[in-house]
Amino acid sequence: MRNTRTLRTPGGLSLRTDVRAFVVVVALLLAASAASVVLIGTGDFPISFGDVLKTLAGNGTAGQDFIVNELRLPRVLVGLLVGASLGLGGALFQAVSRNPLGSPDVLGLSQGATSGALVVIVLMSGSAAQVTIGALAGGLLTGLAIYLLAWKQGVHGYRLVLVGIGVSAIVTAVNGYLLTKADLVDATRAVVWMTGSLNGRDWSQVWPLLALCAVLVPLVLANARGLRMMEMGDDVSYALGVRVERVRMLLLVSAVLLTAAATAAAGPVTFVALTAPQLARRLTRSPGPNLLPSLCMGAALLVTADWASQRAFGADQLPVGVVTGVLGGVYLLWLLVTERKAGRI
Repeated sequence: MRNTRTLRTPGGLSLRTDVRAFVVVVALLLAASAASVVLIGTGDFPISFGDVLKTLAGNGTAGQDFIVNELRLPRVLVGLLVGASLGLGGALFQAVSRNPLGSPDVLGLSQGATSGALVVIVLMSGSAAQVTIGALAGGLLTGLAIYLLAWKQGVHGYRLVLVGIGVSAIVTAVNGYLLTKADLVDATRAVVWMTGSLNGRDWSQVWPLLALCAVLVPLVLANARGLRMMEMGDDVSYALGVRVERVRMLLLVSAVLLTAAATAAAGPVTFVALTAPQLARRLTRSPGPNLLPSLCMGAALLVTADWASQRAFGADQLPVGVVTGVLGGVYLLWLLVTERKAGRI
C-alpha cells in the first residue's frame, strides 16, 4: 500500500499526494540547487560557496558580480532548463509508448534536431541564432514524420518506438552525408555542436527556453491524470472519460517541443532523457509517469554532469555531452540486461 496523504484546504478542496514522491522532488531540487552553486563557483577564478550565495543576493564585489551573473549563471540556468526539458520529455515519451526505451535519443528526435542544425551550418554557414532555429525546425519536422508514419487508427507504443528507430537510422545517415559535404571549418564547428555542450551559453539562450518551459510544464502537469489513466489501456481510459488521442497528441507535441528546444539550446546532450525518468521512478517507487520527479532529476543530472566535465579530468575540460553519453551508455546496457532477465525483451 502506497504512503499517501490527503491534504484539505479551507475551501473544502482536497489534494492527494504521494509522500515519498514529494520528498524525492524536494531532495532533487535541493541537490540541483547545491550543484548549481558549486558549478557557478567552479572555473579559472574559483569562488567559494558562500561568496556565490552573497553575489547572487547582490552583495558581492564588482568582479564577482560580473563573473557570476554575466558569465556563469546563464550557463548554469541553461543546464538546469535543458536537463529539466529532457527529463520531462523523456518521461512523456516513455509513458506514451509504455516502453522504457522510448526516449528522444532512441526515437530520433535529437538526431532530427541535429539535422536541422547541420543544414544551417553546412549549407548556409548560418549564425548561432539561425542554428538554433534550424535545430528547432528539424526536431519538429522529425517528430511530425514519426507521428504520421506510426499512425494507424491511433498511435501505439511499440509501433512508435519501431518507427522512431527507423527514422533515427535514416536521419543519422543524412547527418553523416552533410558532414562529408562541409568544408573543414564548418565541419569542425558542426562536430563541436553535435557533441552537446554548455560552453559559451548566455542570457540569449536562457530566456526563450525559460518562456517555453513556463508554458509547457504547467500544460503537461495539468494532463498528468489523463496520462496515468492511459497506462491502463485506451479502452479503459475512454470508459473513464479520457479523450485519449487528444491527450496523447498534446503530450507528444509538448515532448517534441521540449526536446527540440533543449537540443537547440545546448546541442544533442544524449541519454539524459532516457535515464532521468528511470532513475526518478526507482527513487519514488511509483509505477506512474513521475513527471515532476523526472523533470527535477534531469536538471540535477545535467548540472552535476557539467561539473564533472570541468573537474573530473584535470585541465582537460570535456563537453557535457561526452560525460552524459558515457554514463548513459553504461546505464542503457544495464537496463537492457535487466529487461532481458525479466523476460520483457
